[in-house]
Amino acid sequence: MGELWLIRHGATRWSESGQHTGRTDLPLTEKGIQQARATGALIAQQRFATALTSPAQRTRHTAELIGLAWAQVEPLLWEWDYGGYEGISTHDIRKERPGWDVWRDGVIPGETPGETVDAVGARADAVIEKVQDTLHADQNVAVISHGHMSRIFIARWLGLPADAGSLFTFETGHIAICGFERERHVLRALNVAG
Repeated sequence: MGELWLIRHGATRWSESGQHTGRTDLPLTEKGIQQARATGALIAQQRFATALTSPAQRTRHTAELIGLAWAQVEPLLWEWDYGGYEGISTHDIRKERPGWDVWRDGVIPGETPGETVDAVGARADAVIEKVQDTLHADQNVAVISHGHMSRIFIARWLGLPADAGSLFTFETGHIAICGFERERHVLRALNVAG
């Protein structure tokens, strides 16, 4: 069986400040560019039959910098739509909603209606379904996406509820490797850095 390499985009201004960055299309910072280049060096010897990237410029630029400029844009890989919490940090949200947790309490409508964690999980499920045949053909897949989306993706890969993504951390510019132990889905590595 093949492996699925999840690659989180490099740092942006908002990822560095802790602001929720769903659909706001921010570029990589210089740090983010350096992270992506280091990740590219780490995966240089890997062969991928399929590569998918979120439409966001931060993921597409990461794909280019890691040597996967040919990655197909997959709208299902967008980050969680944070609705009214877009651009706001957890610290600032908790000033009005003490103890708030995105995984438990969700988001509020804003310029967009936002999404539930289960809606993001359904998008992850659709991507997993899309790449299953490639993986079962013993070929590798690269997925370049976002922090929360990738954490939810890992949870769903493991057969856990979408909100179990809260159990993982996934740093900018890092890699997670999802694979198989016989037919069972497993997490082979998490937060691998270049």
